[in-house]
Amino acid sequence: MTKPTLIPPDTALPAIARVKADETMLGHFLDWLGKVAVNLVVAVLILVVTFWMAGWLAGVVRRALGRVHRTNPDPTLQSFGASLVRYAVVAVGLVAVLQQLGVQATSIIAVLGAASLAIGLALQGALSNVAAGVMILLFRPYKVGDVIETSTRQGTVKSLDLLFTEIATPDNVKVMIPNSKVFGDVILNYSAHRHRRADVVFKTPLKTDLVAVLQRMRERAENDPRVRKDPAPMIEVVDLSEAFAQAAIRVWTAKEDYGPVKTDLMLAAHLLAEDPTRALPPPRPSKAPDPSPAMPGDKDHHLFRLRAPRRDRKSDPRSLRSPPTA
Repeated sequence: MTKPTLIPPDTALPAIARVKADETMLGHFLDWLGKVAVNLVVAVLILVVTFWMAGWLAGVVRRALGRVHRTNPDPTLQSFGASLVRYAVVAVGLVAVLQQLGVQATSIIAVLGAASLAIGLALQGALSNVAAGVMILLFRPYKVGDVIETSTRQGTVKSLDLLFTEIATPDNVKVMIPNSKVFGDVILNYSAHRHRRADVVFKTPLKTDLVAVLQRMRERAENDPRVRKDPAPMIEVVDLSEAFAQAAIRVWTAKEDYGPVKTDLMLAAHLLAEDPTRALPPPRPSKAPDPSPAMPGDKDHHLFRLRAPRRDRKSDPRSLRSPPTA
């Protein structure tokens, strides 16, 4: 039996140190791996909550903008506001995820800020149109279908988006106006109110009976069904000269009848200025829709609608009996 040889003391200590070093490195690696796993789980949770919050806030903004214009909500403004809120929440969430993963987001934010500033300076005209478009969609100085006058242009609004306003002139020419020019200028909306006042100024020679002309013009306005009785038509003499007398008639009418009523009064004034006894053609019918609610017809009303007998049902002999007398 031989005794085992002993490990020399000079070689035993380095081996034990190497084993302890390996165990320490493995422990640090496992700790780092655990922290990374926890950070990844937290980052995924933050990302999920961010996307959920972005969708929820976008829906809230969409519904809020719909309540601002309850009668006629604008889908363009709703989609723009919802997208803006969604992207802002997603950007904040991504920055939080990067910080959770240990990435220094300060430098990234600085680079993105510088890039945004450069892009904003390069596209300041387009961005001003977008801002003006948002204000127009929010405050509604006009809407699609209105007749407006702005930037020395007059026409009917055909479309309205975040960059341009498209109008069609009376001779059917398509005009695209940037929203910044529209919002920064005076806007005349001829369709905003239901009624307008038509002013007709006419001249009558002094040899013509002015009192008779004014009386015929008043009768013409009062007998016109398109002219409102309240406020009543107003006739006045505005100027006198050596050759003629200048008078004016002012009547209120629906916005749809403004042009026809004004044309009819101008023609009547021209004819009566030559001969106050001349017969005039009857007024034309109104183009304005009837504001009164539609009444159901006799055959459509439930009180006048009788139930039709069913043909597939056999007649009951008991139903032919006469009702009992009192």
